[in-house]
Amino acid sequence: MKGAWRCAFPSGVALCLLFCAAVTGAPPIDLSRIPSPVIFHGDRNTAYRDPAAVYLNGTFHLFFSLMEVEPDGKEYWYTAKSTSTDLVHWTEPKKFTPRDRNLNYASPGNVIRFGGKFILCLQTYPTPNDEVFGNENSRVWIMRSSDLEHWDKPELLMVKGPGVPVEKMGRMIDPFLLEDKDDPGKWWCFYKQNGVSTSWSRDLKTWTYAGHANAGENVCALVDGKEYVLFHSPKNGIGIKRSADLKEWKDEALLTLGQKDWPWAQRRLTAGFVMDLRKEPRVGKYLMFFHGDTGEGPKTHGAHGQGTLGLAWSDDLIHWEWPGRRPSPSGNGATPRPSLRARPNFIIRSVRRAVLPRRSCRATSPEPTLLSWPLRIMFTAS
Repeated sequence: MKGAWRCAFPSGVALCLLFCAAVTGAPPIDLSRIPSPVIFHGDRNTAYRDPAAVYLNGTFHLFFSLMEVEPDGKEYWYTAKSTSTDLVHWTEPKKFTPRDRNLNYASPGNVIRFGGKFILCLQTYPTPNDEVFGNENSRVWIMRSSDLEHWDKPELLMVKGPGVPVEKMGRMIDPFLLEDKDDPGKWWCFYKQNGVSTSWSRDLKTWTYAGHANAGENVCALVDGKEYVLFHSPKNGIGIKRSADLKEWKDEALLTLGQKDWPWAQRRLTAGFVMDLRKEPRVGKYLMFFHGDTGEGPKTHGAHGQGTLGLAWSDDLIHWEWPGRRPSPSGNGATPRPSLRARPNFIIRSVRRAVLPRRSCRATSPEPTLLSWPLRIMFTAS
């Protein structure tokens, strides 16, 4: 592989791993050329939801849930992928999970590098009896790959511990993997159950349950200095929480971006996934992928929403831009943390705390990371 590898780990956005991107000599990404914040637009028969991304060797690999309504009215969920080298042109979505309503693999959380392979975490969302949302058999899984194109058979994550039978684990969705900032080799899995639950492992096979905290769905997380930043999805918008230790969390803000001007996100803007590409010469920004639901979406299907994938970017996780953004008379429409004023796309919340039980453990360092990961945690309610 040509070029020198640069490793960049999330340094300030919730739980999203950041892989090293190789220097390819490709020209810088010109964000002004992106014609619209929309990447893939949903309709009555197709929904694009729950994005997660990796940047590797000059290419963005975008993973997402793809829901299709077939002619007989039956809905099927898949995990799909598209790639781009410039954030303008995207390849046709390619499904790589089976057509099976007893499984419905969906909601990819993120990709990490572990044991010489790329690891993608995702959920099953069974709807065998025409359920609107995934039933009580919904669980979290991982898939392994050597090239981000061909994936091994999914492996169930026993996140409640080896002593808890599968049928006793309870319904869980929206997994996200993050390496501990202070203990290399210790991996956290965040997933939606009783708010956001967490478990940890050193081999991605044997897990220890750690507890849960108040949060929405579609969690994404990264590290910012000495803090973890968690992005999650309440009823609407993208919430931001911060913690120094993954035990006590304080609410910081709620982002709604350009929702008021986007018909495709009028019902809900959600599922933010953040990547820290500030040190990548071609980008130099945080990137956020997210999805929006239309007001008409629920009439099609409660969990469908005619979901549309969108894109925004930031220098500091506070002030966000997107294609076609209308200038704000008082700046770029966001308020820094020290301020208590509310902005159209940034709402300061009152501080609350959620406590997770303490757990300690020693780990060995993982092998070098080669990708760019999201920097924050988000939870998706289903």
